[in-house]
Order: sequence, then C-alpha cells, then structure tokens
Amino acid sequence: MRASTNKHDRPYQEKTITAYSKAVRALMRWMEGAEWHGDFLSLNVPTLNTFFRAYFNEHGQGGTNTLQRNLRPFFNWLEEEYEHPHPYKDRKFQKYAPVKGAKPRTLSGDFVDDMLRVTGGGHPRVKDFERVRDHAIIRVLLEGLRAEELLTLEKDFLFLEQGLSRVVPLKDARAAGEGRIIPLQPKTVVALTRYLRVRETHKLSKEPGLWLGTRGRAKLTYSGLYRMLKRRAEQAGYEGTGAHPWRNLTTHELLESNMQEGDIMTVMGWKDSTMLRLYASDMATERAVKSVRALGDRH
Repeated sequence: MRASTNKHDRPYQEKTITAYSKAVRALMRWMEGAEWHGDFLSLNVPTLNTFFRAYFNEHGQGGTNTLQRNLRPFFNWLEEEYEHPHPYKDRKFQKYAPVKGAKPRTLSGDFVDDMLRVTGGGHPRVKDFERVRDHAIIRVLLEGLRAEELLTLEKDFLFLEQGLSRVVPLKDARAAGEGRIIPLQPKTVVALTRYLRVRETHKLSKEPGLWLGTRGRAKLTYSGLYRMLKRRAEQAGYEGTGAHPWRNLTTHELLESNMQEGDIMTVMGWKDSTMLRLYASDMATERAVKSVRALGDRH
C-alpha cells in the first residue's frame, strides 16, 4: 500500500495502512483457527459471512462495521490483480451497518482538572520535559484539534504573540490547500511557550515537528499520544481515554458559551452541520436546562 495511492490519488497515511493490515491479519487468524486449507482467493461469500458473524459475536456491530470497511481495499486489490469476485458486491453478502445514534462521550470538568494537575498544572517550577510537553498537549487538545492535526503541528505553525495556530488540513481538504487558523486560550499560549523553552534542551530540537518523543525520539506518534493519555488518566485515578473525547468537550463548551454554530464549525474544521449536531447531542439536555434556568421566573 505504501507504493500505491488512495481514491484521492494521495499516499495512504501510516495509521490507515496499519488499520488495513490489522484487518487482514484478523481474517488470517480466523482462517487458521477454522483450519481453512485454502488461501484468500478460495474464500467465498458464505465463508466470509461466517467469519463476520463470529467477529460480531465478540466485537459487536460497530467493530464489525469497522472491520468490513478496513477489509474492503484488500478485496478491491484481489479483484483488480487476480480477477477474484468481489464478495461485497454479492447480494448474499451480509453487511454490518454503523451503529446509529452513537454519541461521542464528553469529558467531565473534574477529569480535565485532574489531568492538568498530574502534568504539573502549568506551574513554572516544573521543568521536566515530559510533564511540560504532556501538559501542553492537553491544553492544545482543549482547543478542539483532531489527534492527527495535533500530531502534525510544527513550530512554524504557532503564532503565540497573536494567540493563534495554523492547523494542517486533513484528507480531502489537502488537495484544495485548505486549512484553518484557530485561536488559542491564554493558558494554552503559556503552556506552549514553556514547552518550546524545555524543547530546546532536546537533542532533536531542530526537527520541524512540534511534539518530540522521549528517550531521544524525534516525533511523537499516534500510539505514543494514546499511551500518554492513558497513562496520565490512570495517574489521575481514571480509566484511559483517547484524544477524540477532548474534541467533544470543546464543542460542548463552545455551544454552552452561545457561540454561533457557523463559527464553531469554522474553528472545529467542519464543512456542514452534521458532525456539529452529533457532537452537540451528548450534552444537549444539560445545556437546555442551564438556558431555561438562566431565564429565571418568566411571569
């Protein structure tokens, strides 16, 4: 896949390659466990339906839908290279739809406060590279960036005197050269300023990427970001969490501040209101109650 391009004629991202490879390995493990004696070309629709049914029993509808999506490029390749009938085009192929109405989970204020605390609380006396970096990352996540947007930040994308950062466009937007400028909260500016200061002590400080790894690693990866958030959450006394719930929290806070929906979409990088409605639904009741109570006695 590294030598090919996606449907937008751009190279596949590394995490996409990893996800597709894991899906193929899952199918391979099932074939071995079921003592299937043929290769991938010997798989027919009834056999694949049995595989996905077994996967569904263990991982549910959402996980099975993801697996089917991640296996599609592999079967596309088998069809193109070996003229193997594409199972997804067969009417007897059992498709697992996405889970309808699934809502992102909004983080609590206590959780955020505790995560900031275990990373030093932004105290100027904290000089440890990893704690200062992790605190700055959490502050940037509170601005609503996607994980990939955060990881692709570079030093030159920061305009801290103006309290702004440029965010690299993702996927379809790259072709059009689109991107966006996001405003940074004052505490985020302070956290980034302190991080840039301790970053200069890193032996790879000349690298353009903003987030440097520990143990001399040049770049923080997606898996490194996930492990960091999980570790810090556990230190704070919580279960681990990924990067995406922070984006949901930002949406909730912007809506609660009565910010215009169009402005929220601009800041968050959404082209239509579908994602805004999805994210907004999680805490809609709480916002509605607060709004009504703010009116006081109406008569």
